Amino acid sequence: MSQAKTFTSSELEQVLRFAQTTKHSARNRALVLITHWAGLRVGEVAALRLCDVCDDALQVKSEIRLLPEQTKGQHARTVFVNEKLRNELQAYASTIRVRSPQQAFFFTQKHKTRGFTANTLTQHFKAMYVASGIHGATSHSGRRSFITNLAAKGIGVRVLMSLAGHRNISTTQAYIDVNDDMKRRAVELAC
Repeated sequence: MSQAKTFTSSELEQVLRFAQTTKHSARNRALVLITHWAGLRVGEVAALRLCDVCDDALQVKSEIRLLPEQTKGQHARTVFVNEKLRNELQAYASTIRVRSPQQAFFFTQKHKTRGFTANTLTQHFKAMYVASGIHGATSHSGRRSFITNLAAKGIGVRVLMSLAGHRNISTTQAYIDVNDDMKRRAVELAC
């Protein structure tokens, strides 16, 4: 089985431009960016509740604590949210009308309080990527791009493993897509 496509920065911008044209633009931007900038799995995104992401004043937290039942491996973990992502999530949070702490953070178009399932969110990502002209991308592309981009910036594989919530370093290594720019920078360090 082939791995999910990793995005270039221009491809990510292409998807974000498309998201701006959609009915739920703030939500769709936030969905794309939480996978690309925080590396969440689609099931983790679907499992997020308002209280996981925002405090009582509806301000986005700098850390999202995922419970074991919200993760693939049933292991709790902390997701660190950088300032750019916090701003994007805050823009989306300001559009939420029903504010029950236990409600889904990302709601569907039909149900303003019911969230996506992992399957419907997977289909939503695929539809957004195809409509924006990015072919071969899946709901896992953001997560893989997150790990690859950090590796390209020199972040160590053990840190990447922790950020991804992997239990085995070889799993993390398999996510890293080596490209020509990475190889060019590497050989420049040889001298």
